[in-house]
Order: sequence, then C-alpha cells, then structure tokens
Amino acid sequence: MDLDAVRTFVTVAGTDQFQAAADELGISQQAASKRVANLEKELGVHLFARTARGARLTVDGQALLPHARELLRAAERATAAVTPGRRALRIDVVSRRVAPATILHAFYQQHPGIDLDVVALLNADAASALAEVAAGTLDATFRSLRTLELPSGLLASRAIDERHELLVGPRHPLAKAKTVTVAELAEHPIWMPGLVETEPIGYYDDLAKAFGLTIETVGPVFGIETLLAEIADSDQLANLVGEGSRYLWPESYDLRRIPIVDPVLVYPLSVIWRADNPHPVLANFLEYLRIRYEATASDDVWTPDWAR
Repeated sequence: MDLDAVRTFVTVAGTDQFQAAADELGISQQAASKRVANLEKELGVHLFARTARGARLTVDGQALLPHARELLRAAERATAAVTPGRRALRIDVVSRRVAPATILHAFYQQHPGIDLDVVALLNADAASALAEVAAGTLDATFRSLRTLELPSGLLASRAIDERHELLVGPRHPLAKAKTVTVAELAEHPIWMPGLVETEPIGYYDDLAKAFGLTIETVGPVFGIETLLAEIADSDQLANLVGEGSRYLWPESYDLRRIPIVDPVLVYPLSVIWRADNPHPVLANFLEYLRIRYEATASDDVWTPDWAR
C-alpha cells in the first residue's frame, strides 16, 4: 500500500477538503485527488463522498481511517528506530495561527540549526493527539487537559497561559476602548463559531458560567477570512483571540484587538510528551518552555478550577 496515498487520505479526512490537504502536504490538489483515487482503486471502494461543502468520509472511509493512522504510526516508528537522535523533532502546535506555533517559532529562531517538523492537528481531539504522542509519532503536543487523564508513560507541564483579547470591528460599542473589563464584556455577546472539540468547548462553557458571559460556539465556519470579514462589517459581533495568535486582514477592515482585564482571562495549555523520549532537542525545548512560563506567569489571571 502506497504510504503517500495513505497519508493523503488521512490528511483529507482531517481537513474535509482536498485543497486544504494538498496545501498541508505541499502538493497540488490534482496530485492529492490522484493519490486518493489510486488508493480507492486498489481497495475497490469509495473512501470519500464529494459534496459542495467538501469531502466526507464514506462508511468504508470511516472503517479504514483508524487502520490508516496506525499504518502511518508504524512507518514513523520504523523510521525513528533506525535514526535515533537524528530525526526531526515533531511538535504538534494545534494550529499555525496560535500561541504554541508562535512560541515554537521563537525557539527555532534561537536554535536555527535544529531539524524541526511542525505539525498542526487542528481537527484532532485531545485524546487523539495524546495517542499520537504515546505511539511515538509526535514528540509533544499542547492541550488544555480539562477532562483527560494522561495515558501511562506520558508527562505534562503547564506551559502557556494564553491571554485573551477581544476582537471587534470599528462599529462595535467597545471598539474605542484601550482595555475591556470582564464586567463590561458581560454586556456583549461573544461569537466563537465552529468549535467541535470538547476541550475548548468545555473551557468556554466554564468561562461563561464563571462571569455570566454569553459565548456562542455553535454554527458553521467558512474559514478565518470569512469570519474576520463578518466581524469587521458588524456592530455586534465580537470574538476572543489569544494574545500570541497571528491573524492578518486587509487594512480596510480596521479590526481592533483589545486586552481583557480585571481579571485577565487566560486559556491554559500544557505541553505533553513521552517520559522515555530521548530526543536531545526535546529536552532543550521543554527547558525553554519552563523558563518562559516562569518569566511570564502572573497572579492577576483567571483560570478555571481544573487548571489551578
């Protein structure tokens, strides 16, 4: 079985889009489609149903997915077994737009000679990400660990308290504020559409209950560009973004990122890794995270009870 075809199948399944999968793999959409078509021909089944909204797994595709992931894990383990200490450090940053990616980039800038593989498991739940670390296909991941217990053999350390900022358009009532208190925030609904993973949904539920906020997490997502355009054009929509996140928009949008204070709200993230992982760069990265966290931690922040 062609591992490139299997990897493409898994990537399409994770993104629901052939173009997005092709971009992540660094190939053309035509090449991605051809790989999947060859795999379907080899297996004699249809793996995806192509719809106007993307590619959805068929029943056969759903049946194949866990085995395909295990096949890729086995290939990763085989490669790692013959190149101890030489392979790239493989870190899941969840999304290339958010704080873990920013921090990993800063670490890389201090150590430009290291071999680094940056992975973004945006559509994988926390349990799946931990399974990847436990299997050895990832060296580390960043998750909130709200309800999960660590599998045997894994370690975790609080690494990031990502401070929230309010993202609003120029016509929003809070657009001219230099800071926004949580009490002021309670008077305005917050729009966080498209969340499907239980960890962040649970966090925002905890946040809403703690301060009487209205946080809407349901609804479809048509891409970050569309979301930013809708916020820019609205006098009501507001979104929470992390202080270390990176979003770009046209200057004409005139979007505002406003720090939230009294108290400062943070999204807590831990770094998770295997206790027996001997990769020399991993130890350096964990020490970098520890020093950075100790230098940036503050007493004036709010976190949910489970993160204290």
